[in-house]
Amino acid sequence: MKELNISKNDSGQRLDRFLKKYLSEAPQSFIYKMIRKKNIKVNGKKAKPDTIILEGDTIHLYLADETIEKFRPKPGVVKSRLVPNIIYEDDNIILINKPVGILSHSANKEYGNNIVDSMIHYLVEKGEYNPRIEKTFTPAICNRLDRNTSGIIIGAKNYESLKAINDAIKRRKVKRYYKTIVKGIVREDQIIEGYLVKDENINRVKVVNREKEDSKKIITHIRVLDTSSSYSLLEVELITGRTHQIRAHLASKGYPIIGDNKYGDKKVNKYFREEYNLESQFLHGYRIVFLEIGEAFKYLEGKEFTAKLGEKFSNIERDLFNRN
Repeated sequence: MKELNISKNDSGQRLDRFLKKYLSEAPQSFIYKMIRKKNIKVNGKKAKPDTIILEGDTIHLYLADETIEKFRPKPGVVKSRLVPNIIYEDDNIILINKPVGILSHSANKEYGNNIVDSMIHYLVEKGEYNPRIEKTFTPAICNRLDRNTSGIIIGAKNYESLKAINDAIKRRKVKRYYKTIVKGIVREDQIIEGYLVKDENINRVKVVNREKEDSKKIITHIRVLDTSSSYSLLEVELITGRTHQIRAHLASKGYPIIGDNKYGDKKVNKYFREEYNLESQFLHGYRIVFLEIGEAFKYLEGKEFTAKLGEKFSNIERDLFNRN
């Protein structure tokens, strides 16, 4: 028999969800069977899959040690040589400025060379996270950016902040703003709408004016920061957040993002590739504003954070809009 004392990072979730993480190699049917047969109890009493476990509770596993060991994930942290560019950090969250070319999450051979792994490795080295002590929780990010989009990633150091930030994002209480440069002159601030259709086979989306089968409505808020003879510097806020929304939506209105190889203008892209070695879209998640996060995170409410452009982006902005 094994006893698991529930800590703050595991509190507030359903028993079955906790067990699916704690015994991540076990079939789901096995977990439900063990709960049903009272081989898994909470505070010495029979429990149900939807029983909410709280800090201070004790889960009893009446299972052989060999069985538990077989179904437990192997502890360990992927070492990362990527040093996170930290904008802000406190006991609950960490804000990281992700560069172009780096994934938000690991994929295939990108172990270690991504924001999540670099953040976890950083917290382990700092002594703020120990995977051998935690039962199910791993520090995680609350938002993602495409590999070739740079900008602010919000990391959660504990389960409470992860839930609160994710909930705030869903309620649109965390405002996220992007900076981009497009071909063409955008005359005024505006909110544009449309419907997005995704082609999974080629990982490409199309924006149409009318609702179609499998389409999703998109709303994008555009604010003009500056214009030159041929280009516009924009701040973009996603009212809805869909795959490639900013890139495809702006392109559909005749304002393709410079450097965008999927939705952009080939002639424009060629110019910026030759002049600035720009190989991807000029799109940077440069600003976030926290509004309503919850009582435990009231200290964040009203706070605004910005992330500097990378050197290449800064040079382009300076040259196009006569920045000093």
